[in-house]
Amino acid sequence: MAPSTIVTFISLLLLVVTLAAVSAKSKYTFATIESCSGCSLNRLPDIKKFIFEDVPKYNNVEFKHIQGASPELVLYDENEEEVERLNLVSLTRDECNDLLLSKGFKKSIPKKDEI
Repeated sequence: MAPSTIVTFISLLLLVVTLAAVSAKSKYTFATIESCSGCSLNRLPDIKKFIFEDVPKYNNVEFKHIQGASPELVLYDENEEEVERLNLVSLTRDECNDLLLSKGFKKSIPKKDEI
């Protein structure tokens, strides 16, 4: 292969990788955490703390109570269509937070009260 062909190929490859990374970050517009609010969560204290203490701090992520449901992260696109569903049962609180961050969700910055 000629050097210019290799450079062109590498440039094209980098462009594809960059576009894939950008589209992955904007792939999800909002998410819900679906779970019961008691029964099974009482046996999963890390997940319970994540749902009730951490989830409210994220933009475009909310808790949805579903009686008897196992905790799942449900990710939606801009058309409000479900794109991905992930079971949270085996994750720790830190892993759940890392998962939301890796999917492009950010914590809201608390506003300081003006005096």
